[in-house]
Amino acid sequence: MSKDVGDFGRPPLAAENKDLVEQRLKEVAAGTGLQETLTIEWRMKPQVVQVIDMPVESLYYNPGTHRIRAQRSFDPAQDRRLDDDPWSDESQSYLQHLLQAEPADPSKRDKDFEELKQSLKEFRQNEPGLITREGILVNGNTRAAALRELGVAHIRVGVLPDSCTWGDINTVELALQLRPDTRRDYSYINQLLAIDEQVEAGRPLREVARDFRIRETTAELDRKVLSVLRDLSDRSTTDSAQLRLLDFEDAQEKLREVCKAYAKEAKADPKQAELLKENRLAAIVMEFSKTDVRLIEADFRTRYLEHRLPDELKVAPTATPERVIPGINRAVRAEAPQVVAARAFTDSVLRAKAVIRAGDKVPVAQAEKAASVFEVAHQAVEDALEPAGKDARVRKRKQAAPDRLYDACQDIEQCITDMVLARGSRSLDEEALEEAVLKLKSSLSKLALATAQSIEVPGDGVAWLLDAVRQEES
Repeated sequence: MSKDVGDFGRPPLAAENKDLVEQRLKEVAAGTGLQETLTIEWRMKPQVVQVIDMPVESLYYNPGTHRIRAQRSFDPAQDRRLDDDPWSDESQSYLQHLLQAEPADPSKRDKDFEELKQSLKEFRQNEPGLITREGILVNGNTRAAALRELGVAHIRVGVLPDSCTWGDINTVELALQLRPDTRRDYSYINQLLAIDEQVEAGRPLREVARDFRIRETTAELDRKVLSVLRDLSDRSTTDSAQLRLLDFEDAQEKLREVCKAYAKEAKADPKQAELLKENRLAAIVMEFSKTDVRLIEADFRTRYLEHRLPDELKVAPTATPERVIPGINRAVRAEAPQVVAARAFTDSVLRAKAVIRAGDKVPVAQAEKAASVFEVAHQAVEDALEPAGKDARVRKRKQAAPDRLYDACQDIEQCITDMVLARGSRSLDEEALEEAVLKLKSSLSKLALATAQSIEVPGDGVAWLLDAVRQEES
């Protein structure tokens, strides 16, 4: 295999595997039976590769696989060992553990892995894996892990060309994983990392989105989510603990909604956008439901949360000083005191959760203090969500009637357009239109009666409606 950027080197049995692969390729080519092949995307073109049987135990898990990219940080010491010596027994065992683990919590076995294992036990392989000639698994890492547990001796694999580089491995793995018939998808965080990696490598976002079968706007949104996650991970850092990207595996939809809401609010008021984002991120870190997070607006802290927080979780609202960018002498606007306080609260929750997730890796006293901070913060937000929810329901009831009228106006505008088009083609159903207009007349009369009973001092709009109906009735 050729050298390339990010090269993990050659595994110990590279020469032996290469000889065995060459031998079996020759045996298959010399055979008279039906030969199995696999079509892959190779350097922007379809390529047919030969499928052979290989001993499962002689193959190596790919240390650069995107399937468990985020999960590698589960054990920092093992993660460093993977970078230093990816082919050692310890590193390969760690990869096997992660391939079997639940993406959101690698300390647990993944039920999807168990289902894959059961499927392989009953039906064997439906699709072949893919290897380099040195025996590195490019596709089929998880299947190989399952077959090893089942005690199956051999695995069917396609073989990449001899000129394969680590860049080719990366590209081919993504292309195969993103096929519609994939049995086990990448986890959300690993997909974010894969998208970002491809864009950072210089590929247009449009092409990356197409490969992942998502819209370009969705891919752009996911990159923003990844940026937020990296920021949260950095902000959670303490002397002994730090949250990892995989700790947010189950917050996909909530994070997307936060980024959408932030972008929309930032167009009108950047300060309010920052408050909205920080308030919602704190709730996401505390694992509140998507419905609860939606109740949190920019004023959530000042209206509902502030007076429920204990003093140790409050930050005096002092503005940060204006900063000047060196070299260009350009001033950066200082953050508002409310934003500083909201961010400090989120940071407190992040650091507390990082210590809690660290478990027995931190001193008992530190863990107990973090648990207390997290519990108090969670209870305060939970208590604040109750009146916020009531107010939201009231606002929804207040807006329901006007919203329906706006919808009706849009339908009438569309009706005008449809009538113009129908008139041009002389296809207007006049009888049906007559019936519809009479129905509109009846509905407007009922609307006038309801508004007369509900509104004591009519404005111009309601007054017009009431007068129009009175004139029609008289």
